[in-house]
Amino acid sequence: MVKKVKGNADSQLPQSVRESAHLIWLAGLGAFAKVSAEGGKLFESLVKEGEKVEERTRETAVGALEAAKEQTEETRGRVIETWDKVEQIFEDRLTRVLGQLGVPSREDLRELTQRIDALQAHLDDLGRAQKNPRS
Repeated sequence: MVKKVKGNADSQLPQSVRESAHLIWLAGLGAFAKVSAEGGKLFESLVKEGEKVEERTRETAVGALEAAKEQTEETRGRVIETWDKVEQIFEDRLTRVLGQLGVPSREDLRELTQRIDALQAHLDDLGRAQKNPRS
């Protein structure tokens, strides 16, 4: 009797394996048929989802770029402002040192030039007066 049960189980195993393999084959064919039938819809759906992701990514990138531009402009403004302050400090100190050395300032030279021009005009008037004495 033991042999009969064993023989019975042996004969059912190949049949069970064949049935399982056949079911797997049918499931594969069904999946292939479904993908073939709905593949276009799936592709279109994936394209639409990709477009949405691309748009979100683009918006994020543009936002980050704008933020970087703003930060750059702020930093640039501070650098220019600081440079102007340093330049003014340098000019003030240079003017003070030149003054201590007795070098005339721009204003001193301008005043001196005006005085020379006035003196020249006066000399020209005197020269004309000597050429044309009044009778």
